[in-house]
Amino acid sequence: MADNKKIQQGAPEMVETLSKSEDFVLKYKNYLIGGVVALLVIVAAYFTVKHFTNEAFQKASTAMAKAQEYYSDAVLSDDADLFNKALNGDSLSNPGFLTIANEYSGKAANLANLYAGICYARLGNMEEAATYIKKFDGDDEMVGPAAIGALGNVQAALGQIDDAVSTLKKAASKADNAALSPQFLVQAAELLESQGKKDEALKLYEQVKADYPEYLRFNNLDNFIERVK
Repeated sequence: MADNKKIQQGAPEMVETLSKSEDFVLKYKNYLIGGVVALLVIVAAYFTVKHFTNEAFQKASTAMAKAQEYYSDAVLSDDADLFNKALNGDSLSNPGFLTIANEYSGKAANLANLYAGICYARLGNMEEAATYIKKFDGDDEMVGPAAIGALGNVQAALGQIDDAVSTLKKAASKADNAALSPQFLVQAAELLESQGKKDEALKLYEQVKADYPEYLRFNNLDNFIERVK
């Protein structure tokens, strides 16, 4: 999050914008990793089935197993200590995602980058979170967009609102499905609102209403639309 002292030294407009951005991040705290957490089963399949030879798989899965266990427990409990153990390791049997990301190669390191970035985000280190999430290369239709969406949330936390909007729109486009796309577009629209860009926000809300009617069953989007008209 932005340093409050530094914010107070900025222009009033920037103070208001960053304040609204911080509200956005707090509102979506659980979503910050929600897209990835919801896809843990897919990530596990991505890791365990599709990409490794037997020898490489055995080595990588052994190194990753304990860190993934800590990560899963941390997600359920929102425990910073567990996120830290998943990230940095705590024993020979758990080298941690950072070590795997930096010392392994191929798919193991790639996936560890994503895990490390999400751990950093939950520990409040958004700059490192952005660095590691950007290193992740997801070529599938679910985990890849979820990772991009997580990066957009991290950018919002850093006060990089224009970048966050662009990233969230990219995530929505890459996902191109009713599970993820409308959520990313609504997040982008809310950030545009925080900047006073109501016309641009309205376009995104109307796009969601037109393209993803399933989303309307669980969300009263008309209230959002009325808010920016």
